[in-house]
Amino acid sequence: MTTDVARSRVLILTPDVISRQMAGPAIRAFEMARALDSTADVRLVSTQRTEPIGAPFPVHHASDSELREHADWADVVIFQGHILDSHPWLTDPRYVLVADIYDPMHLEVLEQAKAEKFEDRVWISAHTAEVLNVQIERADYMLCASEKQRDFWLGQLAAMNRINPLTYDDDVSLRTLLDVVPFGLPDERPVQRVHGIKGAVPGIRESDKVILWGGGLYNWFDPLTLLRAVAGLSEEHSDLRLFFLGGKHPNANVPAMRMAAEARSLADELGLLGSVVFFHEEWVPYESRADFLLDADVGVSTHFNHLETAFSFRTRILDYLWAGLPIVSTTGDTFAGLVEREGLGLVVPPEDVDALQRALVQVLYDDDSRMLMTERVARTAAAMTWTSVLQPLVAFCTSPRKAPDNAHGVVSVRTRQRLDLEKRIDGIERSTSWKVTAPLRAVVTALNRRRR
Repeated sequence: MTTDVARSRVLILTPDVISRQMAGPAIRAFEMARALDSTADVRLVSTQRTEPIGAPFPVHHASDSELREHADWADVVIFQGHILDSHPWLTDPRYVLVADIYDPMHLEVLEQAKAEKFEDRVWISAHTAEVLNVQIERADYMLCASEKQRDFWLGQLAAMNRINPLTYDDDVSLRTLLDVVPFGLPDERPVQRVHGIKGAVPGIRESDKVILWGGGLYNWFDPLTLLRAVAGLSEEHSDLRLFFLGGKHPNANVPAMRMAAEARSLADELGLLGSVVFFHEEWVPYESRADFLLDADVGVSTHFNHLETAFSFRTRILDYLWAGLPIVSTTGDTFAGLVEREGLGLVVPPEDVDALQRALVQVLYDDDSRMLMTERVARTAAAMTWTSVLQPLVAFCTSPRKAPDNAHGVVSVRTRQRLDLEKRIDGIERSTSWKVTAPLRAVVTALNRRRR
């Protein structure tokens, strides 16, 4: 006689918009929910906004009070971004938490906030680092996007006292605390229903060679070198076109970035805008992206030699692999190593216009090279499906548990000091002298405010 094993209840939280037009964090949360739906009861919840997407699992938008109901329902809570910062009650020990730290946000903001006043920039940087510190200290399980990222995060775990006798004795590899779960590819091959670029965008013919920039234009990317390379090549190759796919971001909390304006301005200055270089104005719906990807001849990813680059995971390149596109990429990130090692395309130094031109010509106009690259891309893509890469998360959610140090109340020195300070402050605020002097302190505060 067999008995059914109870299915875990899994809550997946994202601060991103769940809709037909989804960006990376929302896509990742959605694909996690889809992979877990066969083995667990899943709810996907956005704290930002949701639209009907025809998912086979419940999708909700939740206020803070509604979120508490979802969290109390769940056996395990998976979260991204600033969720713990905006909903600090989730750090309560009764919740089993999975922190998805695939995005090193504290490195991104070094570039993203450059336009801010220096004092604000320093605060943003410090705050973002602390947001991640809280997640790392509290989480029972953590996910990152690559082995290189894992080495980076292990250093932060060590600083936060998460590498301790309890976690080490539980698993000397620490994979049960922090494992690699990169972005993945759909199990099904892409299907083009209509042309998204060739013959569909005025100025781009079906016979043209299309270079695709597959995502948004963020400050840590370098579309400017690419534009200069295309400007030179277009003089010799009249069929060359460059298409920037990522338009207005679907999440209103993600601002338009300086680099997007600079790229458009340079394209106009070079006389390419609307004739050789094209910017898609809207964010392409997730289920429609194959219509655009399959109209491209090469996928490109160029960036500066930044610290962010070293630990990034360029999710747009996965779509290139899914669509069978050879890739031209700048050196420095995780995918550049994969492209070079597996022969998926060509890799060039940062900000090198000549090298980028040579690479684009070889990929676009050397049929033998292109055929070899395309075959290798197909083989590599087959091993990177969501079903495959999400296996560590599926295994954890099948039998969720508290991390051994969290279960025994082991915390870092910084947390012990914070808890001690909170206890002392609470004691002071409960004291008779504090209550008696409250009116006087209120008067002093008002006078100081008026003086300022």
